[in-house]
Amino acid sequence: MSWNPVLDPGCPDEIGVDAIETLIIPRARDIGGFEVRRALPAPKRQMVGPFIFFDQAGPAEFLTGQGIDVRPHPHIGLGTVTYLYRGDFHHRDSIGSDQIITPGELNWMVAGKGVTHSERTSAAARQGPNSLYGIQTWIALPEDREDMAPIFEHHGKDSLPTIEAEGVAARLILGNAYGEKAPATLYSETFYLDVVLQAGARFPLPDDHEDRGLYITDGSVSIASQEFEAGRMMVFRPGDRITVQAGDTGARLMVLGGATLNGPRHVWWNFVSSSKDKIEAAKEEWRAANWGKGAFDLPEDDNSEYIPLPER
Repeated sequence: MSWNPVLDPGCPDEIGVDAIETLIIPRARDIGGFEVRRALPAPKRQMVGPFIFFDQAGPAEFLTGQGIDVRPHPHIGLGTVTYLYRGDFHHRDSIGSDQIITPGELNWMVAGKGVTHSERTSAAARQGPNSLYGIQTWIALPEDREDMAPIFEHHGKDSLPTIEAEGVAARLILGNAYGEKAPATLYSETFYLDVVLQAGARFPLPDDHEDRGLYITDGSVSIASQEFEAGRMMVFRPGDRITVQAGDTGARLMVLGGATLNGPRHVWWNFVSSSKDKIEAAKEEWRAANWGKGAFDLPEDDNSEYIPLPER
């Protein structure tokens, strides 16, 4: 890690509670025997910058032989971001990617016009008791990238920029912040950070991005003299200088945002698009199960099952 003077906490910011534009309390959702806490999309806020989906997965503990099995399923019009605190995922997709991700690393899959992938606990992890704790997000693509060919990138822990200041350790997962740039290929202005704060430490949010929010995964923070516990997402007014302060036990945050897109997106199941017609076409393609001959295929080494199209 290298010290970054941009993170020098300085004096407290004089902001009011109205600087928090939206406070989001995640909803619990079952994704096939495993519960997640979903912060985005929310009733009063569909996106933060280009981030349109935000799930906290775990923490969960599994016995020997057990784990997560998310069967092959499709996406269009978005990029998936997988980042783990504990455990692992074995990612396989229909463009030939085969990658195990471990804590501190990044899996970035851009679906574009259509891709299929699965995520499962690795065989090695199932050899004993194992755990899972992490964050999965989707980033909506600009309209001119919604029909691009799918891509997959894996970036190891050492390739993601790390910055520190007094009581602050941050890893830049995506985009640009504090003079650093993460390696993943992006198509709109974005930033995404994993931030660990010691007790009482102060952290200023980037002030050069239009849309900014944070999610508390551990501990608590105070903003404008109000304390917020883990499991809360806050979205802030554009342009305000925002500094958060960790509580007595410290805090861990996911800080996210970027430029807003040109309009809202339609979301249905695993599909995101500016066009309802594209979503309807994707639904019909997945229902047809015409693997390798239509818009979708199954991962080569994980093709014995898949998640059927929901009837809703």
